[in-house]
Amino acid sequence: MDREVVRSELQQAGATFHELLDAADADDLRRRSSGTRWTNEQLLYHMLFGYIVVLALLPLVRLFGRLPPGASRAWARLLNASTRPFDVINYLGAVGGARLYNHRRMGAKFDRTLAALSRHLEAETEAALARRMHFPVRWDPFFKDAMTLEDVYRYPTQHFDFHRGQLTLDTTS
Repeated sequence: MDREVVRSELQQAGATFHELLDAADADDLRRRSSGTRWTNEQLLYHMLFGYIVVLALLPLVRLFGRLPPGASRAWARLLNASTRPFDVINYLGAVGGARLYNHRRMGAKFDRTLAALSRHLEAETEAALARRMHFPVRWDPFFKDAMTLEDVYRYPTQHFDFHRGQLTLDTTS
């Protein structure tokens, strides 16, 4: 794994996130995004949350990566079966998250989250980065059936880049 590539992706996402926040006015943030039910502010929070989720996924991949593959396969099947409630929670989480971490607080939370991910990345062994587990592919188009810890570190930026295209900020038109 080229850790520098992942670090660069994280830094670029952070810079882009700050550019988006800095350029958006109140009308931009209240405007509906394209292809989602969220406003731009809610979608920005959802983009931030993709990185927060990875912090929670890291220990899961480390754990399931040490177990027989059937353990994470069963876990992924269970999560896939709960896709409908997940979708509701995912939607409402961004609505509530945008209220808690509004545009004035999101940038600092993004920075702290990226710093934590970078610290974790630096501490990972090559063996840990190669551990894999099965994921609920119905939850996110960027989840693959089986993902390594390295894949998980790369996931949030894929998620970020995809949703960036759904923003309807004047800066993205």
